Amino acid sequence: MDPSLDLPSIATCTTCRFKEDKSNYWTAVMYFKHENGSFLRVPQIPNHFTGNPNGGMTVYYIQPPVFEKVTAFPKGFRMITGEPMIRAEKYGYYDIRSWALTFRCWDTFGPYDESNLWYAGPGSRVDTFWLPNKPCNGGIRSNIFFPSCWDGKNIDSPDHKSHMAFIEGDVGPDGLFLRDSTCPSSHPVRVPLVFYEIVWDTKIFSDMWPKDGSQPFVLSMGDPTGWGHHGDYLFGWEGDSLQRAMDVCTDISGRPADCASELTLLTDEEINNCRLPAMVDETVEGEYIAKLPGCNPLQYGPATATMVRDCDAISTTGIAATATPAPRN
Repeated sequence: MDPSLDLPSIATCTTCRFKEDKSNYWTAVMYFKHENGSFLRVPQIPNHFTGNPNGGMTVYYIQPPVFEKVTAFPKGFRMITGEPMIRAEKYGYYDIRSWALTFRCWDTFGPYDESNLWYAGPGSRVDTFWLPNKPCNGGIRSNIFFPSCWDGKNIDSPDHKSHMAFIEGDVGPDGLFLRDSTCPSSHPVRVPLVFYEIVWDTKIFSDMWPKDGSQPFVLSMGDPTGWGHHGDYLFGWEGDSLQRAMDVCTDISGRPADCASELTLLTDEEINNCRLPAMVDETVEGEYIAKLPGCNPLQYGPATATMVRDCDAISTTGIAATATPAPRN
């Protein structure tokens, strides 16, 4: 998407709780692989305490625990986190880049049930880097953290990552959610810590677990391991609304209603009525399909996955990114 576009002015609605948020949030979707080789998309369901939206994800904008001043993203800003082509451990157990992308297996769905361990934040030792290797009867929650240190100059980079960095140091047992540290000198500007949670309704497949005990879930880019878990972010808040929210709405509860003085709350009905028609004429959900959408054959690793040459799938295409300086006021 062209970085010169003003998303709030061209968007006609939003599926976010706050009307001012027209940002784009993306991650690979999950499929169940049947023993006969076909695939069915796993439904997304509302997270705890989020109302009744049609699936979706929970997005957090997190301040540092010491309430250090954070700078909202500029117009046109975008970034990615994770590496979609890896199929095995790359960075090591304590590395923050490993704990930025994890999964939590819920044995039951209750927010305070043992398998949710309310005292253990996302991206902590109760989570896994790989797709859980047992039935998760309460669902699987994806945890996706983005880096929160910006170079202060570029709104994008050729790899969509180099203009950003994670806070310094390794990860302790409490995970990333409320971790306190400093930004590296190369990326000195502290921006909001963007974090996604996505809840996948895997319980409906528990009685279809493969007889050989193998893990049947895969990510849509052909990843049956989970190591290639990743997310994309494109900033699209109206005016200075995000900066105002970060300055004023500092209650740790994260309840949207606590920010009603600064932002406009939408109802579930308004959120669910915001729909984008299909852009590609391809069956991707609602029934079993013979192969994953696009050219995404399963690649088990541990070697890095490779792109399919001469792909003939129905798809959309983009343009390669370049280093894009932030606009000057």
